[in-house]
Amino acid sequence: MLRDDLTPTTRLITGASSGIGLALVEYWLSRQHPVIAVSRHASQCETLQSLQQKGLPLRCIDTDIADPDQLEALTKRLKEWEAAPQQIINCVGLLHDATTGQAPEKRLEDINLQRLQQSFAINTFAPILLARALLPLMPRRQPGIFASISARVGSIEDNHLGGWYSYRASKAAQNQLLRTLSVETRRRYPQLCVLALHPGTTDTPLSAPFQRNVPEGKLFSPQRAARQLAEIIDHAGEAQHGRFIAWDGKPIPW
Repeated sequence: MLRDDLTPTTRLITGASSGIGLALVEYWLSRQHPVIAVSRHASQCETLQSLQQKGLPLRCIDTDIADPDQLEALTKRLKEWEAAPQQIINCVGLLHDATTGQAPEKRLEDINLQRLQQSFAINTFAPILLARALLPLMPRRQPGIFASISARVGSIEDNHLGGWYSYRASKAAQNQLLRTLSVETRRRYPQLCVLALHPGTTDTPLSAPFQRNVPEGKLFSPQRAARQLAEIIDHAGEAQHGRFIAWDGKPIPW
């Protein structure tokens, strides 16, 4: 039986071997909060291994959350550990992929089925499959968080520039799935808060090719982005449930 009285808060973070995910791991570990770090290459991440060697309350699991079989294995491992995360934060996302030639589409002619499918597999399907797999493990008698990194460009109302078809659409679809999840969980998990979060433009490999036109002061380090998101996550409650929220705490139109 999974414990539901873990203190301090235990967090499961996906995409935990780089960028914002890794910075969130470091942020909460620095406060001695237990973290379960999940990524495809968690066991090969030197930073995560170094943190473990320091004796910090960190567990690492290699998992591709876009693979249903690996999600099932992750769930099984958490049950074996009797680990009941009170917060789940998904930081996995795809904007471009040099190995496959995946890049944001500037024109209609740039769209192809493979790019669309790859974007939706990572940005849309993976977060909701993660929720399906892990929500049953979360304590039902305590406040909890299920948060996923979205992007302002996923806002339909805020789309004034066009382009980036698959990324925009896959993030917009993620937002709809999270909004739908928030309606269902209000009945089944009454103390769970579901959030879609925009971290701002962050200096990570995801944004690296597209930083040229970022205004001065608007390119955040992963550490700053993590602090800003952690502040929102740790203070989220009923008022934030089912919302799309930017790094500064302001709501973003769907």
